[in-house]
Amino acid sequence: MNRTIQDIITRRSVKKYIDKPVEDALIEEVVKAGTYAPTGMNLQSPIILVVTNKELRDRLSKMNGAILGIESDPFYGAPVVLVVLAKKSVGTRIYDGSLVMENLMVAANSLGLGSCWIHRAKETFESAEGKQILHDLGVSEEYEGIGNCILGYAAPDAPKPQSPRKEGYVVWAK
Repeated sequence: MNRTIQDIITRRSVKKYIDKPVEDALIEEVVKAGTYAPTGMNLQSPIILVVTNKELRDRLSKMNGAILGIESDPFYGAPVVLVVLAKKSVGTRIYDGSLVMENLMVAANSLGLGSCWIHRAKETFESAEGKQILHDLGVSEEYEGIGNCILGYAAPDAPKPQSPRKEGYVVWAK
């Protein structure tokens, strides 16, 4: 089987990570793959915020959990959060950012890393605290959150078996 297709098929959402930092070189490879996602009219509306600082990672986790109404870590212990944001003024921003998220997750799988899409990036960065974080990082308010891609080394018992594909998933029109 083609390696790319194999990476797409074998990717799983990982919800348990070991306590081991991810090497910058691997993060850079994952992020580079994200920057090559297709975007509407090649406007490249998304940006990727790479969060490896534990204090900021924990702060974002707490904010995300508060939106969800939980006190546990919605980032499942992953040491890295790749926040995808996109320009509010671009009509295809949600699609563009979603394609970036997919590239990040497939690239992570290809490098032996676990990942998972965590929602609530939009709500996180619409809050006063979220806006301040972006401001402090030099990111203007013209961006809105699309998704959080958590990244790390999966715990041995984390990956779940592949679910069978549903009946009627593909309809041919020949």
